[in-house]
Amino acid sequence: MRGDVVARSVFGRVGLAMIGVATFLVPGCAPLLDDDSSIEIPFERYELANGLEVVLHVDRSDPIAAVAMTFHVGSAREVEGKTGFAHLFEHLFFLDSENLGPGGLDRLMTRIGSSTNGSTSNDRTNYFEVVPVDGLEKALWAEADKLGFFINTVTESVVAKEKQVVKNEKRQGVDNQPYGHNDFVIDRALYPEGHPYQWQVIGSLADLESAELADVVDFHQRWYGPNNATLVIAGDIDIEQTKGWIERYFAEIPAADMPVPSPPPPVALEESVRLFHEDNFAQLPLLTMVWPTVPLMHPDQYALDVLASVLTDGKSTPFYRVLVEEAEVAPAPRAFQQNMELAGRFDLSVRAYAGVDLDDVRAAVEEAFTRFETEGVPAEELERVKAGYESWFYSGLSSVLGKAFQLAHYAIFAGDPGYAPTDLERGLAVTEADVMRVYEQYIKDRPAVVTSFVPRGLPDLALTGSVRAEVVEEPIVQGAETEIGLIRRGEERTPSAIDRSVEPPYGPSPMLTAPDVWQSDLGNGLSVYGIEDYEVPLVQFELRIRGGQLVEPSDLVGVANLLAESMQAGTATKTPEELEAAIDLLGATIDVSAGTQWFSISGSTLARNYDATMALVQEMLLDPRFDVEEFERSKQRVANGLQQRASSPVALAGDVFQGLLYGDHVLAANRLGDLESIESITIDDLRAYHERALRPGVASLHVAGAVSESDVTESLGRLDDEWVGAGPVLPGAPVWSPDRAGLYFVDVPNSSQSVLRIGYLALAETDEDFYPANVMNFRLGGGGFASELTQVLRERRGYTYGIGSGFSGTDIPGPFQISSSVRSNVTLEALELIEEIVERHGPDFDAEDLDATQSFLLRANAGAFETGGAKLGLLADMSSYGFPADYALQREQVVRDMTIEQARALAEAYLEPSSMIWLVVGDARTQLPRLRALGLGEPVLLDRDGRPVG
Repeated sequence: MRGDVVARSVFGRVGLAMIGVATFLVPGCAPLLDDDSSIEIPFERYELANGLEVVLHVDRSDPIAAVAMTFHVGSAREVEGKTGFAHLFEHLFFLDSENLGPGGLDRLMTRIGSSTNGSTSNDRTNYFEVVPVDGLEKALWAEADKLGFFINTVTESVVAKEKQVVKNEKRQGVDNQPYGHNDFVIDRALYPEGHPYQWQVIGSLADLESAELADVVDFHQRWYGPNNATLVIAGDIDIEQTKGWIERYFAEIPAADMPVPSPPPPVALEESVRLFHEDNFAQLPLLTMVWPTVPLMHPDQYALDVLASVLTDGKSTPFYRVLVEEAEVAPAPRAFQQNMELAGRFDLSVRAYAGVDLDDVRAAVEEAFTRFETEGVPAEELERVKAGYESWFYSGLSSVLGKAFQLAHYAIFAGDPGYAPTDLERGLAVTEADVMRVYEQYIKDRPAVVTSFVPRGLPDLALTGSVRAEVVEEPIVQGAETEIGLIRRGEERTPSAIDRSVEPPYGPSPMLTAPDVWQSDLGNGLSVYGIEDYEVPLVQFELRIRGGQLVEPSDLVGVANLLAESMQAGTATKTPEELEAAIDLLGATIDVSAGTQWFSISGSTLARNYDATMALVQEMLLDPRFDVEEFERSKQRVANGLQQRASSPVALAGDVFQGLLYGDHVLAANRLGDLESIESITIDDLRAYHERALRPGVASLHVAGAVSESDVTESLGRLDDEWVGAGPVLPGAPVWSPDRAGLYFVDVPNSSQSVLRIGYLALAETDEDFYPANVMNFRLGGGGFASELTQVLRERRGYTYGIGSGFSGTDIPGPFQISSSVRSNVTLEALELIEEIVERHGPDFDAEDLDATQSFLLRANAGAFETGGAKLGLLADMSSYGFPADYALQREQVVRDMTIEQARALAEAYLEPSSMIWLVVGDARTQLPRLRALGLGEPVLLDRDGRPVG
């Protein structure tokens, strides 16, 4: 994403339009559907004379439109030695164009109340935004400028700066992560020389560093013409008006003279390859096995998808029974089929428990395969997997952006935007014989690439016969990169038949109304909130119970989380396997989780199965099984997760920062507990917490989707009759103590980045200053690319891939926090800049800042209620804080009333750098001594548990 990874067949001929309808047959759910019980996604598809493929879809649900421009170019169009170009262009396209100017796209999107982003894969690059519909013409004007009036602005200095940003992205997402190099090792071994999947989408640091302007321009000329792009617009649009805008802004852009890609060499392993790597960040050994399979849209991809699920997805699968229950070598094996345009791969990944020899894991894997061969695919297993697949498929249709992505994907890779029903049908048509056939053909006794990633210093845990993999790890060298100087853009102009320097006007202002919310109270005190929405045949729900970590005994931190895990492991009348099967067969998910302040049971289901799903929710809540064996596995699984968290610099920073924020309050501890507390918790402790804390007097139920109020209330009879009680008394709110402010450092040797967490305990969301403070923060770090922190640290200096700030809270105070990961060798310089920006944010806040803030925040609500998740969030805020259903719209008045003086006063009150925690997680040897120059006092060195060292 920006904030990140054969010639295409074209349907029809130039100028030919197609009117299509993607029709999904859905049993039941009568309120949603027409007489033949179907969902229809109508679209119009046509081509401009220059080859630009256009797909339009009308959706009147909300006054917004999604614009998705997808190029049929990814890393597979690169050549070895010049990798990472497709992803580099994903970044470059956002920076400048002839008529928007430097940073003009971000400024435009801020004004119209939207944001823009992109992603790159092996096979395609996309750019997308969701805009209030009155800003659609502006968005199309900007996209056309990006497509046809961009490359002249790119200079050596522009490329040099963005290379630093991309290298930071690689450091953050790959180099500074446990197992980050695993895909690199696999792909180098799996794909033959000359195959474009051999290199990673993000490219190598060496290739990025050596990239020159001429290489960049050449790559653009080859692949970024309109005849290699698909433009999808979905939302509350006028078809004819939209087609007129597309003709005006896109039609004159000339087609590119694209080369015909050479077919890649076949992917076929002659023998298995075993490789190992000692990972600087891993605490747990990881075994990965990868087999070459089939490309995207191949008929066998569907059976391979199902094979992955029936092998590892659930307690009834052979891999769970053998590896987790019997051999006890790992908590959760995982298999999946990767479907890509030129080739596919089937992955099996097992992250073992600490100290487990991967030879033992491999032996368990072979036993699990043998079990699968003996047992085959039970009919119920196949039905279970298909029900989940159907539910997942419909969830992708719940937003206009999701529909736009889907239409583009099928247009490019299937040659038909309306291919989705066929795709679903092919997945649901897979048989047991199909699954066994693809297992025999692609997996059983076939050569594989097998990697062992083990903690540094423990090579003996690797699979026997493994050869050390070649992995390039960047050393930390002070001053290795020169500071980015003046960035000069190219000034050459591309001729146009229209005056593209004139920004189009807004369309008619859209009207947004809050959804209708119904509310009722059961006799036991449970409050129920709901929103009816029949766009897709799904229902989402959440039962929220106030408490979670807040009401845990101080010596039993982690008990709520273990209870949540236990409640998913069977009921009084269902074994763990039976409960899981019952949920899956409904096409449902039911997740039980314990957060810092809430305990929740949440999920989604096909609407036709809502009653049966809620019956299971009530059974899980009222009749937990408290299975002893599952409880012990849960403890082992949580302990394993804690060990892995300690190896991730980002997770480590979050845990230590939380401890510094909350001091001696219960929320200072990790909600998962620690190794000592987890070991001491008994199953009786779970029963006691369940009895004391899970009560309707502190609970509310939220339901959004294709179900009526009467159906919801009628489904809750058992809860109303059997679930009673007021719930526990909550502890006092945490209080910020200024003596916790200061500079802290946690050492993670050889980190290529320093993770930064800066802030203090500030405001509750119910505080009258909370939302105004976030309004003030928009231009500091809450506005993405419109914020000063991002513009300076990423765009001007190239120190980071991303940085942001914001206030968060509930009905108790939460933190103001600045978060980032910066290149290790500029840790001091980044902190100095952050301190300077925060200090001057109030005094320098001016009319331009206020205008940008108001423009965005007053228009950004257009999609505030679009998805089921957004609707559940609204219901949660209503039940938790007493907010009205239209509170998001009421907050617009706060934005309108904001003044420069008020913003400055809020900054003065809530942004004092010397009163904040400044936490750095990174390489102490090279960075800690330098931080004394920051002027925040002597750095305090902490261990990974947040305790002072020495």
